[in-house]
Amino acid sequence: MDIYFIISLLALGAFTGFFAGLFGIGGGGIMVPMLTLLFAQQQFPAEHVVHMALATSMAAIVPTAIASLRAHHKHKAVRWAVVIKITPGILLGTFAGTFLASYLSATPLAIFFSCFMALVALQMVFNRKPPATGTLPGTIALSATGSGIGAISALVAIGGGTLTVPFLVWCNVALPVAIGTSAAVGLPIALSGAVGYAINGLHVANLPAHSLGYIFWPAVLAMAAVSFLTAPLGAKLAHRLPVALLKKLFALLLVGLSLQMLVSVLG
Repeated sequence: MDIYFIISLLALGAFTGFFAGLFGIGGGGIMVPMLTLLFAQQQFPAEHVVHMALATSMAAIVPTAIASLRAHHKHKAVRWAVVIKITPGILLGTFAGTFLASYLSATPLAIFFSCFMALVALQMVFNRKPPATGTLPGTIALSATGSGIGAISALVAIGGGTLTVPFLVWCNVALPVAIGTSAAVGLPIALSGAVGYAINGLHVANLPAHSLGYIFWPAVLAMAAVSFLTAPLGAKLAHRLPVALLKKLFALLLVGLSLQMLVSVLG
């Protein structure tokens, strides 16, 4: 690993942590395309760079998810009854999603990721929220919903907030509580996704040194250490900066990074 690679990972962790704190996102939308580019520049196996980017992002999200969960729990914004009911489905769906991702080649994964992030960007630009017309379903239906959220989260390496929050708001859960509950759900998503990607990559040949399956641990440690420091700064500035304008600019950044990811993979 050269010094440029290490500095790039630290900068990516700082950048991701700051915007995770500012907007309450997991950071996969930034990490996956940037890691794909950085891994390709390091000449990691081209057929595995997207899988490694997804896996490494999931593992790096774990400490951020823990910090976010604790913060929302202190503000009593987590509905633990919902978390308990949805978690079995989340764990199963996320774990299964890693097997699907491992089966797919880099190109369809990159295309799916880019399309999904384009939808996320549009939602951020127009700030559309679902009408609160539903009610929380029973345990089985809630767990089934969690399976779907987990599966998609595994394919794009996100903490699930872009899916869980709208679902809970639609179920008449107040927005602050929906965000806090989603943050708690993000931990089992990240853990299950990281374990799944690690298992799926155990017998894959030609992966770089210091990898556990598809997870590249030096990148996880570098990004997690710095993002843990910058996330509180972003959260602190959330009430001082023009967040609405920054969200629109951030949405454009997501689209640009996704397009760059496609170019890296298809090129």
